[in-house]
Amino acid sequence: MNHQAFCRKTYQIGIFGLLLGVWLSGCSTPTTEPQTKQNGYSSATNSDSTKKDKKVILTTFTVLADMARNVAGDKATVQSITKPGAEIHGYEVTPSDLKRGQNANLILENGLNLERWATRFYNSLPKVSHITLSEGVPPVNIAEDSYRGKPNPHAWMSPKNAVIYVENIRKTLGNLDPANAASYNANAAKYSEQIKAIDAKLKQAISAIPPDKRYIVSCEGAFSYIARDYGLKEVYLWPVNAEQQATPKQVERVINTVKANQIPAVFCESTVNNQAQLQVAKETGAKFAGVFYVDSLSPPDGPASTYLKLLEYNINTLIKGLQGNR
Repeated sequence: MNHQAFCRKTYQIGIFGLLLGVWLSGCSTPTTEPQTKQNGYSSATNSDSTKKDKKVILTTFTVLADMARNVAGDKATVQSITKPGAEIHGYEVTPSDLKRGQNANLILENGLNLERWATRFYNSLPKVSHITLSEGVPPVNIAEDSYRGKPNPHAWMSPKNAVIYVENIRKTLGNLDPANAASYNANAAKYSEQIKAIDAKLKQAISAIPPDKRYIVSCEGAFSYIARDYGLKEVYLWPVNAEQQATPKQVERVINTVKANQIPAVFCESTVNNQAQLQVAKETGAKFAGVFYVDSLSPPDGPASTYLKLLEYNINTLIKGLQGNR
């Protein structure tokens, strides 16, 4: 585009200040939308990111943002409401969240009672639709405590379920933005194949552990779906993150299980306090072998900056712990 055509188009969309700045610099460098972080969090607003009429998609947390960005490609802008490292179960909405919500075209949520804060958030945004990405996932119900009979919300931790999430994202974006549906379809197909490849790789890695040693001991019961898929036995302090710390009864239950089955390693999640699990390790002789990433991706320079990296990192951490390797 020549100088006059570019400046004329820029003026037509009403960004006079930007036009003046670009004109003074010779119109040599077109303005692009703000860069977004790979982990799914962006502070960009709708007015920044729709200069090319792109749809703006919000997700409730960073894992969903990464999934959605893989499907959206460069045809839509995807932002996460919560930042890397945030605890999403009891998240408190901020004024800036509401502002971004007002400027969004769509919000993608997990569902399964995960986002306990979302109802109030949605009530403040009556004109913005929200889509549940876990729709179609066969739920695993929680068997104990006050959550008995309710679905475990951590369905995305299973690669098999993640393919369902991707399909829901593909359909949603295609319906919202039919002009770019072909791109969304192609991106979703490619990303689904990557998830399936990781799934096969992780299953093979787990198969190296003797069946009677395939325990995953965590703070939160976030691995019910992947335990079902990979033949793991799941042990946890609490089924879903709560405001209170682990109760003495929960700690005692895990200590007894670890001792009875001679489980060599215990773990916790990156977004919760690990003190109770450290107590379990101390009283059983098991090793505290690290943290898992579940409710949030790591920052871009961390070990779980994408959903696929999160899956691989967690399984590698589990295997190293159970095998006694660091």
